[in-house]
This record gives sequence, structure tokens and C-alpha cells, in this order.
Amino acid sequence: MAIFEYVALDKIGKRLHGTVSAPTASDARFNLRNDGIYPVRLEAKSSTGFRVDLWNRVRKRDVATFSRQLTTLLEAGFPLVEALSALTEQAEENKALTDVVADIKEKVSEGKFLSEALSSYPGIFSPVFINMVKAGESSGTLESVLRELSEFTEKEIASRDRLRAVLAYPILVAIIGTGIVSFLLAVVLPALTRIFVEMSEVLPLPTRILISAGDFFNKFWWLLFISIIAIFWGFSQIGKTDSGRKVYDRMKLRLPVVGKLVIKSAISRFCRTLGTLIASGVPILSSLGIARNVMGNEILSEAIDRARQDVKEGESITNPLRKEGIFPPFVLRLISSGEESGRLEEMLFKISDTYDDEVSTTVTTLSSLLEPVMIIIMGVVVGFLVLAILLPIFEMNQIIR
Repeated sequence: MAIFEYVALDKIGKRLHGTVSAPTASDARFNLRNDGIYPVRLEAKSSTGFRVDLWNRVRKRDVATFSRQLTTLLEAGFPLVEALSALTEQAEENKALTDVVADIKEKVSEGKFLSEALSSYPGIFSPVFINMVKAGESSGTLESVLRELSEFTEKEIASRDRLRAVLAYPILVAIIGTGIVSFLLAVVLPALTRIFVEMSEVLPLPTRILISAGDFFNKFWWLLFISIIAIFWGFSQIGKTDSGRKVYDRMKLRLPVVGKLVIKSAISRFCRTLGTLIASGVPILSSLGIARNVMGNEILSEAIDRARQDVKEGESITNPLRKEGIFPPFVLRLISSGEESGRLEEMLFKISDTYDDEVSTTVTTLSSLLEPVMIIIMGVVVGFLVLAILLPIFEMNQIIR
């Protein structure tokens, strides 16, 4: 199955642009004519396999937009295939998304369920997304499920963007500071070093330290560069193994402040995902199996697996989660109350909203503390550089006098 890009005319002579999936160009023309579209130009574009393109790829924000627009069209009374056809034309600005939607439309036209078509693109549509769509199809509530999915995805994007905005300034300061120090060591310091060495005087200790550091940096900068790359590569390779990933995740949980932040973020994602799945009609065991994948920490995911096994044997959700010791009493009380009152998904959403606010507040506070700390560190480094350079200059001035 290939994807063809076409320029065509409809029955009233309106010019159309779009894509169509078909085994051959002849089949593509035949399918277009059956739809009342007469191709003027038809070109093979790519295979149906999704290609990752750094500049033209389907992002999570695109998935949220796709869900919301598809919901609007379905609620307006459009059949699913026609709604997907309309989205194919709507997504022309993002060629990768156009290809994906066009292929999904062809699969649905061939008789597949929407969830089956979406599962062909696991790199774009998460297991949560696919399973919720499947639940919506089986219960006849696809429109409401897609609306919940768009809201769910948009909240995830908003949380991620808040975190990036908070961390942007400290990271920028660190990058600029590192660049300035590297420039001083590589360009400014060698010129001053020649002057200091020609003095044949005993240089101050800060100056000797700076000259030694500059000599080492200028001679072995390539070794430092390779070492940094090797360290990052080594850690990434270790992180790809099951045992290495567990070690990293366990270390994260034991860090003084970051550990609590990781747990709160994981609980928020877990509760929102579980609540969304339950509200969409996904069975509790399947919901727990899917929600464990959003924890982002293998140690926490294994705890959910053990709790899921207890639920499978007939226990309620609260007791297994209490035994794992991950969820705070406040969360367990709300979950227990939700089970007893039949409003479990509502309580899960409240927990997620509460923890989202706490995480956002904590990150903002840490960022506000991190900024002056980084400024102080940069001030100490720059002060040392200035001191190391000015001390011998003052001595030279005294000698000249």
C-alpha cells in the first residue's frame, strides 16, 4: 500500500489537493473517481510506514488537535470516513500528519475499526489513546471519548510546557556561563599567560591555578569533549537495560527533594489516566495495566503490577495500593471514598488536579531558589577569574612604580 498525493477536480470543477492510499496508481485513480474526484496529477509520495522527520513529524499537540477536530466533525453528524477525509485536507500543513490520517482513513474504509487503524502507529498514538478509542467504539460513545482524550492530551502538554518554562532560565544561564568561561580559557587566558610568564616573578596562587587549568583545557579539550560524550553514552546504554533502568529509577526516588517530586508527578499521571480509562468504560484490570505505563518509573510501575494482581484476585483497589506504600493516606482515602460511592473516576481526577498544582508550585519554588544559587556560582567563578588575572597586573604595576 502506497500513499499518492493528488491534485484533482470535483464535479463542479473545484480544485482539490490531498492524499490517497492504494496499492497502485491505477487503484488510486479508480478510488478517487468513485468518490466523484477526477485527478489531474497523481504522484507517489511514500509508503504507509510512518517516517520520523525531525522537522516534519507528528507531535503530541497534533494528536490533541486531531482528536478535537474529529470529535467536532462526528458530533456534527459526519460519518467517520468523511470526517477523516476532511481532516486529511485540514492537515495539509503537516505532511507527516496528512500521511497518517490518510492511511487511517483507508484502513477504516476497508472495514477496520478506528482503534485498529490507530494501532498501526504506536509511535504516535499511545496505548491509552488506542484503548480508550476501542472502549468508545464498543460502548457507542466514541465522540465523548475523543473529547476526553483531547482534554487529557492538552493537560499533559500544558504540564510539560509549564515545566519547560520554569527550567528554561536556569538552563540558559548555565549554558551562557559555560560558554563565557570556555572563551576566557581558550582565547583570553593564553595571551595573558605569555605576559605573566615573561615577568619571571612568582605568580599568585589563583593565577597559577588558572594558568594550569587553561593549559590543560587548551591541550586536552578534545579529551574532555570525548569523555563527556562517552559518559553520556555509557549512562544511556546502561539505562536501556532493565537492571540499569531500575537502578536509575530507584536512585531518583531516594533523592531528597526530587524523589518526592517524581512520586507526585507519577501519581498525578497515573490517577488522571486511570480515571479517564474508567470513565470511558475500560475494565478496571485493563485500565490498571495501561495506566502503569505512564508512571515513568519502573519501580513504581512494578508496584502497580503487584497491586493489579491483588485486584485480579478479588481485592479492592485501595488495599493493594496501601500495601505498596507509594500512595499517601490522603490519596488512599479519596480512592476508597470513590470506590464506596461509585465515583472513583471523579476522585481520581481530583487527586490528579491536586498533585498537578503541588508539582507546579514545587517546581516554581525550586526554580526561584535555583536562579540565585546559579547566579552566586557564576559570580564566584567569574570573581575567581578576575582575581587571578588582576593580582599579577597589580604586582606588575607596583614593580613598574
